[in-house]
Amino acid sequence: MCSMTTNDKQRVTLFLNPKLLIHAKAQAVVEDETLTALIEKALNKYLPEEIKIMKPKI
Repeated sequence: MCSMTTNDKQRVTLFLNPKLLIHAKAQAVVEDETLTALIEKALNKYLPEEIKIMKPKI
């Protein structure tokens, strides 16, 4: 994974289930990383490497 500065990132606001957020924060502590890094890692694993947008066939 590449190293980024805060200038390479964009601030976002998310509305998460409070229990999920507590779980994520705790896991970030366990893994000795920031919440941002943990969420980025999870999204990178979940999302496909390439974005494919297809028009529906009519």
